[in-house]
Amino acid sequence: MTIAEVSKKYDLSADTLRYYERIGLIPPVPRTKSGIRDYDEVSCGWVEMMKCMRAAGVQIEALIEYVALFQQGDATIDARKAILIEQREQLIERMADMQRSLDRLNDKIDRYDQGLMMAERRLRDQLGHETE
Repeated sequence: MTIAEVSKKYDLSADTLRYYERIGLIPPVPRTKSGIRDYDEVSCGWVEMMKCMRAAGVQIEALIEYVALFQQGDATIDARKAILIEQREQLIERMADMQRSLDRLNDKIDRYDQGLMMAERRLRDQLGHETE
C-alpha cells in the first residue's frame, strides 16, 4: 500500500507516518525499487498497533524502546513484556483517574438536576397557591 492509502485507512497524516518511521515508532517500511514506501501487512500491523497505543496514551519513548527491542529478536521478550506491563499499569491508573473525574461530573450534574426539580416544585407550589 502507498503512504496515501495507509494514511486514509488509519486516519493518520502521511507526515505522521513518516515521523513514526523516522523516530523508530514503527520499523522501517519496505520500499519499492524507486524508493517509495510500500506498506505491507506487517507494516500496517505496526501502524495499527501504534495508533492504538498512542490513543491509549502510551508514552512514545516506551513504544520506541519496545520496537527497538523487538528488532533485536527473541532475546528481548522479557524486556518487551516488562514495558507492556508497566504501560498497562500506567493506563489503569489513568483510567481510574478518569473514572473519578467522570463520577464527580455525574454527581455535579445530578445536583443540578435535583436543584432544578426543587425549583420547579417551588414554582408549582407558588402558582398553585395563587390560583386558590
